[in-house]
Amino acid sequence: MFKSLAFLILALLVAPALAAEWTYTDGAGKTVTLPDRPSRIIAHINAAAALIPLGIRPIGVFLDGPPSLDRAAEGLDLAGIEIVGRGWYELDAEAVLALDPDLILTEYWPREGFYGGAVGDAAIIDRIEAIAPIVGPAQGSSALAMIEDFAALAESLGADLGAPAVLADRQVFDAALARFKATIAAHPGLTVMVASPSSSGISVAAPSEFGELADFAAWGLDLVVPATDPGSSYQTLSWENANLYPADIILLDDRWGARTAESLAAQPLAQRLPAVVAGQIGDWPAGWIRSYRVYAEQLDALTTLIERSKPLPFSP
Repeated sequence: MFKSLAFLILALLVAPALAAEWTYTDGAGKTVTLPDRPSRIIAHINAAAALIPLGIRPIGVFLDGPPSLDRAAEGLDLAGIEIVGRGWYELDAEAVLALDPDLILTEYWPREGFYGGAVGDAAIIDRIEAIAPIVGPAQGSSALAMIEDFAALAESLGADLGAPAVLADRQVFDAALARFKATIAAHPGLTVMVASPSSSGISVAAPSEFGELADFAAWGLDLVVPATDPGSSYQTLSWENANLYPADIILLDDRWGARTAESLAAQPLAQRLPAVVAGQIGDWPAGWIRSYRVYAEQLDALTTLIERSKPLPFSP
């Protein structure tokens, strides 16, 4: 009896400690275990864009570029959150140390084999990992799956996925997706090319290489599939050969504001593209969608473009 009582007391003493422990296996297959659930988090801006709408606010963020141009930062309330990096290779290790984080969140890029953002710099990663572990879900073949992976991570950090605001965002997304699918079905025969133009040519994106494009294709959108260059996610064409693929709609990489649209407008040979002449041009939210509400906004914009577009004659 006394032995049983002793075991019971021991179990009661151990249980709180076990309950407080936090464990996470990230997209690189790395498992991190901390004695308590982390609350002091520094996040890459993409991770912050996923977590803040779910109620998890980091104490610091690091960006891929100026805040005014970083699309993932649009609409985010960053008040009271310190910016510890404003571009690749520009992470301020001293600022990170001063914030005393429990965890650093970013994304893992399986193809490249490193973590995204400034922590991907081999010259600094050891210094940062000496301060706090670096983890993050893997970028995969679906932007929606990435959002869901971040939601699971946020829940482990204490987020309430049943909160009214979270549920409302999901409902807005579900409605936008239903409208998107219905519009595609009602406008058959439209082919979409996704690209990033420059002064020297146009790079056509392979849909399977980008999560949001893979989602669009899975939901019924007919996307151009280019013959990619070796080791690349694109096929780069000279402007003289830019009309290689039939395309009724062209979506332009919008990661850095209007820069790509300006490149297209400045190129006289772009007028050989039927979609340019017809004005059937839209934005490609390339790699920065991380929340249900933002995804809904981007789907609505694309749906509106599809609704006003029509099949175009093509001659190479």
